[in-house]
Amino acid sequence: MQTYPLGQFSVGRVGFGAMQLPGPGVFGPPRDRAEALAVLRRAVAMGVDHIDTAQFYGPDVANELIREALHPYAADLALVSKVGARRNESAGWLHYDQPEQLRTAIEDNLRTLGVEQLAAVNLRLMEDVKVDQRYDDQLAAMVQAREDGLIGGVGLSNVTLEHLLRALEITPVVCVQNPLNLVDRASMPVLDECTARGIAFVPFFPLGSAFNPRNPVLGDARVISTAERLGITTAQVALAWTLALAPNVLLIPGTSSVRHLEENMAVATIELDDEARQLLDTRAP
Repeated sequence: MQTYPLGQFSVGRVGFGAMQLPGPGVFGPPRDRAEALAVLRRAVAMGVDHIDTAQFYGPDVANELIREALHPYAADLALVSKVGARRNESAGWLHYDQPEQLRTAIEDNLRTLGVEQLAAVNLRLMEDVKVDQRYDDQLAAMVQAREDGLIGGVGLSNVTLEHLLRALEITPVVCVQNPLNLVDRASMPVLDECTARGIAFVPFFPLGSAFNPRNPVLGDARVISTAERLGITTAQVALAWTLALAPNVLLIPGTSSVRHLEENMAVATIELDDEARQLLDTRAP
């Protein structure tokens, strides 16, 4: 598998995202705990060396499953988390992004995963965060965590190009995690900037939002026709298109199924032909 730098690590370009391991809505225990553990162990057995998680997945659930399945971890396994949000008792998503809260969340991740340092932690912005003193203070908290040895690198998530450029005035950034897929290409300017600067770009929702039952990506006629012509799944078409956007794209497709995991991992060996690229590169009406 091709690799790309992620901070101090060099990771395969197809990793694993832990968001789908907890229950529905990324809340509560998994439907099938044994299968969730099997997915994690199979992922590592297949060569996954980059796992993306968060303390607020569950909450606590994803991290606890990762630790149960994989601890003690292989030395080359890059564990990446994110901070900036929390869950309430009714599964709502709330801000948890004051500097002291970010520090607490990083420490909570370390505790539940059973590590002394994470490869990187993404500052995950809620939609109303502006580029102002509050943002600078959040970045300062992330830099301090890196200087204290809690994280190997500072990452960003759900950011605009303006957020990225301001962060780079303050600190090196090892990865950016933004939504990007065939239908939602709003983050292409951020990807282009990351590519130019050698920053890993980790697209989330490459198959469409996990919270939208009417999936516009897998239901796209171009994706369906390409999958039928090439004899692969619609998910593999969408993932292969995303992976081919740039050499710094690192996929983290998530699943709670071993079968789907194996299909996702096969994307590393799938290369779309010119006909597929031409069709898929054109934006849908």
